[in-house]
Amino acid sequence: MRVAIYPGSFDPITNGHLDVVKRASKMCEHLIVSIIYNPNKTPLFTLEERFRQVKGAVMNYSNVTVDTFTGLLVEYAQQKQAVSIIKGLRAISDFEYEFQMALMNRKLCPDIETIFLMTSNEYSYLSSSIVKEVARFGGCIKGLVPENVRREVIEKFSS
Repeated sequence: MRVAIYPGSFDPITNGHLDVVKRASKMCEHLIVSIIYNPNKTPLFTLEERFRQVKGAVMNYSNVTVDTFTGLLVEYAQQKQAVSIIKGLRAISDFEYEFQMALMNRKLCPDIETIFLMTSNEYSYLSSSIVKEVARFGGCIKGLVPENVRREVIEKFSS
């Protein structure tokens, strides 16, 4: 079975992330959306909340599962017997960072390929950080995140 990993913090998952999930799920037999736990960051949502949000957002994809991990991505990918890592790109600035990471991952594990997917035009401006900033100031985030996530983001900033 050809397994691919789509890693990210997904804090929160956006419709741009879901666009990548939709397209990547057609490229492999099994796609694992892997939520990274980074002890050096303070996310808006707990790992458990993000897991639940992502699971709800991808439930209509029969070949997509959700998992969490900490540590080196390539070691995690090896454990899951993945052959590729999917990375979504919005802009050149994303590419510079992701290219460097892809080269390091290739050095650590040459058997796992990194696949870059350009975001769809309609989501090229969208990021989790922008969603949180707009919501923090009471702006409308409808259409930027899945509906179940939208309610939770609004609730976080209204308390």
